[in-house]
Amino acid sequence: MPSFFADAALLPKGWARAVLIEADADGDIKAVTPQAAPGDAVRLPGHVIPGVPNLHSHAFQRAMAGFAERRSPEGQDSFWTWRDTMYRFVGRFSPEDAEAVAAQLYVECLEWGFTGIAEFHYLHHQPDGAPYADRAEMALRHVAAARRAGIGITMLPCLYRHGGIFGRDPVPGQRRFLNDVDGILEIHAGLAAALRGDDNAALGIAPHSLRAVTPAMIAVVADLGGPIHIHAAEQMREVVECLAATGARPVEWLLANAPVDARWCLIHSTHMTEAESAALAQSGAVAGLCPSTEASLGDGIFGLPGFRAAGGRFGIGTDSHVGTSPRDELRQLETSQRLALQARSIATDATHPHPGRVLLDAALAGGAQASGRPIGAIAPGMRCDLVALDAAHPALIGREGDALLDAWVFAGQGNPVRDVVVGGRRVVEAGAHVARAAIARDFAAAMKRLAA
Repeated sequence: MPSFFADAALLPKGWARAVLIEADADGDIKAVTPQAAPGDAVRLPGHVIPGVPNLHSHAFQRAMAGFAERRSPEGQDSFWTWRDTMYRFVGRFSPEDAEAVAAQLYVECLEWGFTGIAEFHYLHHQPDGAPYADRAEMALRHVAAARRAGIGITMLPCLYRHGGIFGRDPVPGQRRFLNDVDGILEIHAGLAAALRGDDNAALGIAPHSLRAVTPAMIAVVADLGGPIHIHAAEQMREVVECLAATGARPVEWLLANAPVDARWCLIHSTHMTEAESAALAQSGAVAGLCPSTEASLGDGIFGLPGFRAAGGRFGIGTDSHVGTSPRDELRQLETSQRLALQARSIATDATHPHPGRVLLDAALAGGAQASGRPIGAIAPGMRCDLVALDAAHPALIGREGDALLDAWVFAGQGNPVRDVVVGGRRVVEAGAHVARAAIARDFAAAMKRLAA
């Protein structure tokens, strides 16, 4: 049975010293004992925190990170022009490319401290839009990539049928994404069979957005089990179009017309009124924030203070993967608030003075909820997902406890993550993924084809 020893570890009740963490053969934590002797346990030097869940990923977009930055001839670049670039790029992917790119992404995420990923998967079909012989082919490639890298995964097959609210025809660039309800249920069933008995995986569903599905479609997929993720209110144009079509804003419409509860994760939720923000908080749903991507695409800044004051739950994701670090997502979330409000320590209050700890606690709880898996804490019954931060790293020297978390999030550019354990298996040792070289070779070959 795997066991690990931490000089210091962040437990649900706070920091503890000399912590022995024992797991069973399935990778679940059996016992957590502070003030213990290490015995023959694997030592994890430094400060050990729970593995961080990444609640929003489009893995294929890792391959185009940095490729969509050049100014267009029109000089009016936005999320919508970026989307057109993505449509052109996505036509090149083979199933082999998708698996290679996803595996590389998952290695990078693991090396920075993400131990689980929620894959919002909509690259379903062949370049001409025809399904593969196995309709779940591309989704299963992501499962294979996750297993090769050793990351936990929540697969979220995405229902994407239309090109605008509600029922507008899709554009040619979207043809690889499109399914009707029967098509997505077939993919969902294929994934359910593939993931059965896999303790490192879960299955949910993702109606893409109000731009891509109808109310009737949302009602059907909402009856499936597991987490439900949907893009909402990412861009002001989306808000304007939703108001014109329905008389309501996107989050407002969802809360009034869909069974939004703790199973739901509304991705971005950038443009909400105070009333929407309070109502979303009261629903128990998670706001899925992707600060680096939201900054890259010019989406806007999430209203964190009001949402947090209303008791809102949130987690972080890397979305388009212009960044792959939980530290950087948390930093961007807090510093964007500082810029907007011309103040500091926005995520804190009198009883929680350390922004690094506040943001990490929220990301762990919200990410676990949105992933639909027993993760996000070092406690019996949870998955044995651990991240060891190197206390000898220049950014962390002399720091302990919550002050060390502040330094991890807000200081320096290096990576203090030393070791990572997922489901009781060490997948990162001394800062490097155990299969880094082989996965990088496959990724390089795929990128040469995609960039040709």
